[in-house]
Amino acid sequence: MQLLITPQAVQDMDKIGLYIAQDNPRRALSFIGELRQHCRKIAQKPFAYRRRPELGDAIRSSTYGRYQIFFESSEQATVILRILHQARDITVEF
Repeated sequence: MQLLITPQAVQDMDKIGLYIAQDNPRRALSFIGELRQHCRKIAQKPFAYRRRPELGDAIRSSTYGRYQIFFESSEQATVILRILHQARDITVEF
């Protein structure tokens, strides 16, 4: 299945990386790599993850560390929409 990452989700990853890099640049790089790997894992079995009807009919989410990865999926592709820290109000961010 094809994996697509929206520009907003890429921006989210960039912000996460910059935040972590303030204290540990090496960890920032490894964490973003892990986050991308988790997105690839989601694309393998997207329908196994939690549905989020409060955000939209087709939206699902997965947790990685302290972050929530929000995505939509069809038979052809999984689209990563946002990656947000769990402490954020997701209803405002979406």
